[in-house]
Amino acid sequence: MQGYDFTCKNRFLKYVQYDTQSDENSKTQPSTEKQMELMKELLSELKELGIDSSMDRYGYVYAKIKSNSQKQIPIIGFMAHVDTAPSVSGAYVKPIIHQNY
Repeated sequence: MQGYDFTCKNRFLKYVQYDTQSDENSKTQPSTEKQMELMKELLSELKELGIDSSMDRYGYVYAKIKSNSQKQIPIIGFMAHVDTAPSVSGAYVKPIIHQNY
């Protein structure tokens, strides 16, 4: 992609700044609205990349990438969660990279 300058590291550093602290007492999915904010951002980025993607009412993000192989190979799936522990706030995170640590 021409003009594409976002690296995996850039994205990760952006994502960890979202406050996605979960709520043990919540009766909803996801347990907090702030988790939906990150999932909406992920969905937006997938669509921006031209990837067939959607999100359901629970915040599950689905994406499909067509194979670039003519071989009969298995389908692969990736799963992750966006929430952080209820005991530790995710607010005001300012990540630091220590080069050559």
